[in-house]
Amino acid sequence: MINFVENDIMNIQTEKLGLIEWISKLNDTSIIEKLRSIKEDYSRSKDWWDSLNREEIESIERGLKDLKDGKVHSHETARKVYEKYL
Repeated sequence: MINFVENDIMNIQTEKLGLIEWISKLNDTSIIEKLRSIKEDYSRSKDWWDSLNREEIESIERGLKDLKDGKVHSHETARKVYEKYL
């Protein structure tokens, strides 16, 4: 089974490197100003993770461990199991 978490991290790293390369060649000051504004807004925003309580964090961590351990089911399987409740 492909490790989705590691794969996502690699995709994010590739995207970030692509953006860094693009920005390093950028000469349009209006775009640079927009990027600076985005960065400042992001820096001021609170990360949603920080607003979670202990129970929610533990639940997410259990889910990530299940994913890493391959304890997952497809969307199709879940729909079959729960279709009578939908």
